[in-house]
Amino acid sequence: MSEPSPTSQTATPAGGTFSFDAEVRQLLDLVIHSLYSDRDIFLRELISNASDALDRARVEGLARPELRAGDGEPGVSITVDQDAGTLTLSDNGVGLTAEQAKKALGTIAHSGTKAFAELLKAQGRGGEHNLIGQFGVGFYSALMVADRVEVRSLSAEPDAEAIVWSCDGSTTFQITPGERATRGTDIVLYLREDSKEYLDADRIRGVVQKHSRYVGYPIKLGEEQLNEPQVLWTKNPAEVTEEEHKRFYKQVSGDWADPAVTLHVRADAPIQYSALLYIPERAPHDLNHVNGRRPLKLYARKVLILDEARELLPDWLRFVRGVADCEDLQLNVSREMVQKTPVVEKLRKALTSRLIKRLETFAKDDNDGYLRFWKEFGPTLKEGVHHDADNREKLVKLCRFNTTRHDDGEGLVSLEELIAAMPEGQDTIWYLTGPDRETCARSPHLEQLRKKNVEVILLTDAIDEWFVQSVTEHQGKTWKSAARGAQEAETAEDAPKPTLDAGLTGWLNGLFAGSVKEVRASSRLTESPSVLVDDDWGLGANMERILRGVQKDLPTSRRILEINPDHPMVKALGRLQEEGRAEEAAPLAHLLLDQARLVEGDVSDPAGLVQRLRALSELAAKGLGV
Repeated sequence: MSEPSPTSQTATPAGGTFSFDAEVRQLLDLVIHSLYSDRDIFLRELISNASDALDRARVEGLARPELRAGDGEPGVSITVDQDAGTLTLSDNGVGLTAEQAKKALGTIAHSGTKAFAELLKAQGRGGEHNLIGQFGVGFYSALMVADRVEVRSLSAEPDAEAIVWSCDGSTTFQITPGERATRGTDIVLYLREDSKEYLDADRIRGVVQKHSRYVGYPIKLGEEQLNEPQVLWTKNPAEVTEEEHKRFYKQVSGDWADPAVTLHVRADAPIQYSALLYIPERAPHDLNHVNGRRPLKLYARKVLILDEARELLPDWLRFVRGVADCEDLQLNVSREMVQKTPVVEKLRKALTSRLIKRLETFAKDDNDGYLRFWKEFGPTLKEGVHHDADNREKLVKLCRFNTTRHDDGEGLVSLEELIAAMPEGQDTIWYLTGPDRETCARSPHLEQLRKKNVEVILLTDAIDEWFVQSVTEHQGKTWKSAARGAQEAETAEDAPKPTLDAGLTGWLNGLFAGSVKEVRASSRLTESPSVLVDDDWGLGANMERILRGVQKDLPTSRRILEINPDHPMVKALGRLQEEGRAEEAAPLAHLLLDQARLVEGDVSDPAGLVQRLRALSELAAKGLGV
């Protein structure tokens, strides 16, 4: 960025009128009209700059006792003049010389703060300051609301003179001698007609408490202090009480209940950050709604950068509430664009890792509490298993499952517990998906597995169909659906595979051509006469049900009809077919398919079902022995 050049109107070495070059004028127009989406940002930026100046005065004063002392306690004051239409922000920080004003305020995105930070780093005192951002861009956001801006300043340099820097957003700025008698800076905004709302005390109070509530110096409007310089996340976690956590959680979340889980983090690597994260007791009603997410608040050195930092956590952690404050954010263009920076990506990974570890500890130390958490947020956490390959293995271990072990449906087990209870030689993790536990528990798909005392996971959340696609193997055990493909339980005694008469099989395949993919003998049935089975590669019935909720015209896949050769109904059907009584056998055969559909809740053809039942009843009434 080039230096501003004085025009021929320069009056003194310290003052005069200066022109911005063409490149700077373009940037100035961008800042004023395009860069910020929220006009309130100007107040946040000016307060941040004042905080920077106070930081610099503190640090430089330690190294250079000859510097001009400040007047009173360090802080920021806001003054409103209704008659003049001005809003003034004052600080007793390090101040500006004429040359510093030309350099820092005359060049967009030239950072006096950045240069100072680099100087400290070169001197080996990189940890002694708490500086933020690129001074120039933030300062010029004031021109979004003001026709003219004046900076009245007196530098801490012992031989400095007071100056006034002024600009109306045009191609020039002026520097003239000033009258300020004490160290520091006044920024006077001559507000536009459409910005006079910022003369209202309530409006100012609301903006400061939203964006600058935790700035480390007092911010006063008259005698009223608007901020809270001491913030929880900067304190030692051991010093924060449970009551303080409860109070802060309710403030940031809007929840009336206490948090179920608290995580207070302060870290220096891989980036320097602090965070206060909370998990609610109950899932909000709109957790899965597109507008229901309430992202973390993002601060940089206690200055609110984003009220909704959506990139700070993955979507499967959208139930987490709280704040994060990162020391390493370099805001060189716009704080609205900060989420695209590598620092935020590192922060996202760090917060995600910390939350997973906190959940692991929660599950280990408080099983009952963790099960309550799982019942509220389990489906959301399972989204992470599907979407987050890097953390998948850890997340699977955090999952809890309803299984056939507990008939009441209340008991939940971890995958490790399920595997530990497996009989020797079982290499399969069996599961069944369905719309609800009752439907799954009564499914004919489980009959042979129940007989062999094989525990089956019952999955009833919509996400489960995607979940099982992501967890094909765990600890050497392969996941397999009880409703898909052939079913061979490893613990079954040696026994011949069930078979159907070839003639009956051929006749049934012809009868149901177009309705089912295949008719075959079942190895999974012990009580029911028939069941529909998904083939190895097609969409499953439960997945089709879910997808049909958003795509009504989704075609129905043809499935495999398995029948139980030992069931009396099938044996009777075999006799009728063998005797050539196909007309009488057809209603009974169709009833096998009807029963398989009914047990899954499919009543798509009730009229046809009634006709077949009537025909079968008439046959029975004639004493055919069916």
